Amino acid sequence: MQPSDLPDLAHTHARPTHWLATAAAMAGVIALAGLLQPGSATATNPAAGARPATAADAPAPDAATATYPLDCAGVPTAVPRTASGDLDGDGRPETVAAAHCRAGSGTPPYGLYVLTGAPSDADGGANATKGARVVATLVDPADALSIGDLAIRDGVVTATVLGYTSADVPRCCPDTHEAVEWRWSGGTFLRTSATGR
Repeated sequence: MQPSDLPDLAHTHARPTHWLATAAAMAGVIALAGLLQPGSATATNPAAGARPATAADAPAPDAATATYPLDCAGVPTAVPRTASGDLDGDGRPETVAAAHCRAGSGTPPYGLYVLTGAPSDADGGANATKGARVVATLVDPADALSIGDLAIRDGVVTATVLGYTSADVPRCCPDTHEAVEWRWSGGTFLRTSATGR
């Protein structure tokens, strides 16, 4: 190969002014691109190990926000015991609340209620409500019982139901104790004796 066969590469030698002009042009493009980014581009990635919110992350219904079907004749309602967990397998927790009217003496009858979260009022619909809703009654106050221990384990409500063998037993001192459980089945809560779980 003769030297005359080599291409003339003189025009490919970059001079410092060429590099400065290229760098200035690139800086301008980058600055312009930064100004034109949409607002959503400023969102940050979740922290390592974070996961998206799911139904299981929903808070349990707040028993203090429910209206209970108790006839308290102007006396406030007390809710001494609650337990929360997913009872129907939909991934959202329910709350079970033992509620009674506040009494000056004796042991007032309890109601045991299942609560769900209220429908969202985000759409402002006429049916929207705030707070928890009573969707089932497990123990009716008319049965003149009270509730001892209360828990939810593996979707099953367990409680100690306290009662009286006769009307002669003072209302302060229940003399019967029964461990019972309720399990959601076929669209209703079925009550059985507790199995010692």
